[in-house]
Amino acid sequence: MRVLFAVNPHKSVFQYLVPMAWALRTAGHEVRVASQSSFAETITRAGLTAVPVGRRRDLNRPLEMLDSQVIADSRKGLPQPWDVADDLSLATWEHLLEGFTLATDSWREENFPLVNDLVEFARQWKPDLVVWDPWTYAGPIAAKACGAASARILFGADVFGVARAHVLRLKEQQPVGERADPLAQWLGGYARKYGGEFTEDMASGHFTVDQFPQSLQAVAPGVSYERMQYVGYGGPAVVPGWLWKEPERPRVALTMGLSATDVFSGYTIDTQEVLDSLADLDIELVATIADSEKAKLRRIPDNARLVPFVPMHVLAERCSAVIHHAGAATLATFARHPVPHLSLHYHFDQPFLAKKLTAHGAGLDLHTSEVTGPLLRDRLQRLLTEPSFAARAADLRDEMLALPTPNQLVPRLEELTDFHRTAG
Repeated sequence: MRVLFAVNPHKSVFQYLVPMAWALRTAGHEVRVASQSSFAETITRAGLTAVPVGRRRDLNRPLEMLDSQVIADSRKGLPQPWDVADDLSLATWEHLLEGFTLATDSWREENFPLVNDLVEFARQWKPDLVVWDPWTYAGPIAAKACGAASARILFGADVFGVARAHVLRLKEQQPVGERADPLAQWLGGYARKYGGEFTEDMASGHFTVDQFPQSLQAVAPGVSYERMQYVGYGGPAVVPGWLWKEPERPRVALTMGLSATDVFSGYTIDTQEVLDSLADLDIELVATIADSEKAKLRRIPDNARLVPFVPMHVLAERCSAVIHHAGAATLATFARHPVPHLSLHYHFDQPFLAKKLTAHGAGLDLHTSEVTGPLLRDRLQRLLTEPSFAARAADLRDEMLALPTPNQLVPRLEELTDFHRTAG
């Protein structure tokens, strides 16, 4: 079958899609990845075939367009309307309607450059299945226009599906003339333009591929989930020689995510204080620190190795603990191993995921506003000395590895595609 992936030019989101794209490719299916021309090199570096669509634009432009307060709010956790996944008391019609109005405005701006060309390519190439991430609504628009099955693939907690489910529930309780639905109205306009009508699969897909185990996930009623084992892809990488051997002391990884420096203005923790607080512990601390952050440091402890990048799936294999920001990819990569987590969370769904991880017993968490050197040191020592954390981390690993791999899920995707596609 022919499979079209649609993605906006966000590298971190695209990397979640690569293992599934390759699983379909190695199963003999034709795979294309459509995005803006400025993103084609990132796609082809992953060994996939790119289809440039839409007008070219600066990859940083969407962030520059955002209000500074919006960015600041997202760094505090889930913004409106997705915050209902973390706090059910917020699930009111007024709160959700306002949130979805703002979100739909953002999605409209982000997806507008892609839609027309993507639909034209889809109608010419005639994919059987269109796969898209929760930011790229050009995907379901194209699927509707060409009659393909539509699959949403998650890159973290399904806060999108949860918020949408609350909207559908509360909309039925409103007077008929007051059942506003900004997302459905926007997508419905495109559906009618291309000869169809809005259906709910345009909002959540005919089915959703979820790369997280259920114990760490937000589950939306009414969404058809197909769970898949997370297999990390971080781009081209080289294994350094020092990672070949077993560490002589307990190895602890420290990473706060590339987006902190690539997208935002830096880390939300005092890196120097963190390093100093762990300086006298009998550990090997491997910290991925961006060069811009490293330049701010006044000293580097003897037990710390600072590197700008290291393949996380290799580093995770021989770690005794990890300190991270609860970014979904980092969390899931280390969760494939019996490694206890200390989550220093701050942005979007990171607080949600960190709390889920702590509730599971596989780690501890602190919001970055609470982080102090002594507190972080105490939490890490607990992870290294209390056996229950490693035991629960091993249980989480077993839960993750029990899920189908991307390759094992392919036959199910074939079955679902045959069921949902309407194109001849």
